[in-house]
Amino acid sequence: MAEAANNPFKTYCALLVSVLAMVLAINNLGGSNTGKDATMNNILASNMYSFYQAKSIKQTQYKVAAEELEIQLTSDKLNAATKELLQAKLSAYKKNLERYESEPDTGEGKKELMIKAKEFEQLRDLALKKDPWFDYAEGLLQLAIVLTSVAIITGRRIMASLALFLGIVGTVCTFNGYFLFF
Repeated sequence: MAEAANNPFKTYCALLVSVLAMVLAINNLGGSNTGKDATMNNILASNMYSFYQAKSIKQTQYKVAAEELEIQLTSDKLNAATKELLQAKLSAYKKNLERYESEPDTGEGKKELMIKAKEFEQLRDLALKKDPWFDYAEGLLQLAIVLTSVAIITGRRIMASLALFLGIVGTVCTFNGYFLFF
């Protein structure tokens, strides 16, 4: 038993398993968060597009109503008070049309909503680019841990070398998942 504890190869393999397990844990955290980010940003982009559509529908309704008022104002049959009332209503409708197009104060105009939707799409796309790297890393790191365990049992150094290689590639994939070097 003391001989096994003093065996440098088994100590090396045990340390390798520990390091691989640590990188795997870090990888799983990143992969989980990236998947959540992709889903959340997809939902937020969809919400912005829905809000944009609602604004477009309301804007179209105001546009149709404003055009109807403009037609009514061309009539000679209206008295001055009615024309004044219709003109005030038309002015209010046109203000709403402008407000629906762009509302910088609240960020809820169509222009601002489209910008937000595009930003959320970019964040979603970035998360989707990162996500597969975490998956590759997870598989490689798990294989490396298994091969290291086999190396401990069989005493085959080639297995430990292969495990080390897969662990290095898995670690690179993990870092790429976080930082997208390539």
